[in-house]
Amino acid sequence: MPVLSNRIPSDSSDYGSSQVRDGLRNDDPRRRLIVALDVSTAAAAQKIVAAVGDSALTYKVGMQLYTAEGPQVVRDLVASGRRVFLDLKYHDIPTTVGAAVTEAANLGVSMLTVHAAGSDKMLRAAVDAAKARPGLVVLAVTVLTSMDGNDLEKIGVRGTVEDSVVRLATIALANGCQGVVASAREASTLRAELGDGFAIVTPGVRPAGSAIGDQVRVVTPTEAIAAGASYIVVGRPITEAADPAAEARAILGQISQ
Repeated sequence: MPVLSNRIPSDSSDYGSSQVRDGLRNDDPRRRLIVALDVSTAAAAQKIVAAVGDSALTYKVGMQLYTAEGPQVVRDLVASGRRVFLDLKYHDIPTTVGAAVTEAANLGVSMLTVHAAGSDKMLRAAVDAAKARPGLVVLAVTVLTSMDGNDLEKIGVRGTVEDSVVRLATIALANGCQGVVASAREASTLRAELGDGFAIVTPGVRPAGSAIGDQVRVVTPTEAIAAGASYIVVGRPITEAADPAAEARAILGQISQ
């Protein structure tokens, strides 16, 4: 993947500040949009980033693209000035997770995910390793947005989805994670129970009228932000649009409402 041009400012990890940093205000809606590069080649990812242009600052590199192209795709995005949300959902023994986070920090990513279900020792190992890169945000995945209460019951988890999300988020924050990944349907409860001092990243966001795909707990961008989300992750509605930049701008308008 060639190094991308059109450098843009990096973000800070302030979630609610309206200060001006790197030429952009922290309340610029572009800071809250993460575009998911759920594609299989660096060339396809590069095409999306070029098409979106300056309508987004942060891109998610998940398991599909990372498995296909490896760390170089992350290096190229970082070198071009984009922020990278590395969504590999680390979940293993503490030593292994800590080592993986160290490597992710070396790549220059801005955000990464671990599974909150890994519990105390694993989460602390991730947080400690992330200190090698000041500002690196460790996010704990709570309950996948493709799951509902029936799915949790099948794997032996009692209670509602909301109960599980709050329980896992509480564990994550107690062990130093700076935020969580959760559906916006649980975001308002997380804010009410745990406050405002952490980030909530919400996948499963679809503009009104979009197909929901394999997601279950889906909300619109406006609903997600109103519920307390710090960032929203949007993939196919932008990346498969005829005009990705225009679709991203439309979503930014919904974020600003």
